[in-house]
Amino acid sequence: MANNDMLIKLYDMDLDCGFISEQAEQKVIIRKPIGPDRVAITSWAERHFPQTWLGEIQRALDNVPCSCFIAQRQSSLLGIACYDATALGYFGPLGVVEPARGSGIGRSLTRACLLDMRLKGYGYAIVGMASNSEFYRKVAGAIEIPDSDPGLYRSTLALKE
Repeated sequence: MANNDMLIKLYDMDLDCGFISEQAEQKVIIRKPIGPDRVAITSWAERHFPQTWLGEIQRALDNVPCSCFIAQRQSSLLGIACYDATALGYFGPLGVVEPARGSGIGRSLTRACLLDMRLKGYGYAIVGMASNSEFYRKVAGAIEIPDSDPGLYRSTLALKE
């Protein structure tokens, strides 16, 4: 089954930030990481997500300003979402640890990144090789880009391993 890229119209996105307070009610903070968070995030990502994501997460952490958001409850990381990590205008990766799934964290992290992209002036966001197209349709009104699997990823060394 193909994992085509998806396109999100950022200019149609509403600017409601209520998702941040909704998560705060569940004691979850949605925020951009700062320098001292880098080692903890990288170590956590290595334990919970595919190896191919590590380079993208590191790239997003290196961008100035950082192009990712994290979700945390107290000192526990629950999820991460990045953009401008694979290529400019690309959203992802997005990951939430198994026990925290279904609580709206993934939706909130996605919305935080997309809103940040819109405020930076992006008109569109691309979700590369979207593995859960229904999620992106529901959360962001994404549409599939035909014949785009593997798209930009076709020559990456990670697919050759």
